[in-house]
Amino acid sequence: MAREKFNNFIDSAVPLQIENVDTDQIIPARFLKATDRKGFGENLFRDWRYKENENPNPDFVLNNKKFSGKILVAGKNFGSGSSREHAAWAIFDYGFRVVVSSFFADIFKNNALNNGLLPVQITQKFENEIFETIYKNSKSQFEINLVEQKFTNLETGNFEYFQINAYKKECLLNGYDDIDYLINMKAEIEKFQVIY
Repeated sequence: MAREKFNNFIDSAVPLQIENVDTDQIIPARFLKATDRKGFGENLFRDWRYKENENPNPDFVLNNKKFSGKILVAGKNFGSGSSREHAAWAIFDYGFRVVVSSFFADIFKNNALNNGLLPVQITQKFENEIFETIYKNSKSQFEINLVEQKFTNLETGNFEYFQINAYKKECLLNGYDDIDYLINMKAEIEKFQVIY
């Protein structure tokens, strides 16, 4: 299923300064009944966003209107727990295109990349600076350059390079999923078949 190409962009960020956020906290198991990727965003962090009476929790960051943007900055060890792909679906469906953390669970990281969501792993020191920058000015801007694999804090000018699998990088830049990638290589595959 083709998706929009990942373009380098500048945006503000939402701070979720909580460590060890697991996939059940990202999207609780009771919401995993659907198989369509759409609609999961409304239940992203459901048990933190809403109180037992279903009223929004004013203390939770996603309910704080001063924070916005396509970048979610999360605490260390984000996406641990079960391997549910729905966690990446929920974050993407909510509107985030990048998740920044000083450490990601491997399965979550792969699920994110498979669904058009870019996980950017930075050092703990730089992550602390990012949180401080956002709390100081919620409109602070950050630049994501996927081509150069570079995340920049435009308030301070500091940046770090991040790692990404070359194949997944190409898929994100071109808006490919795994099937699209193979279809794009159809001519090369047919040429290979003729030769061999």
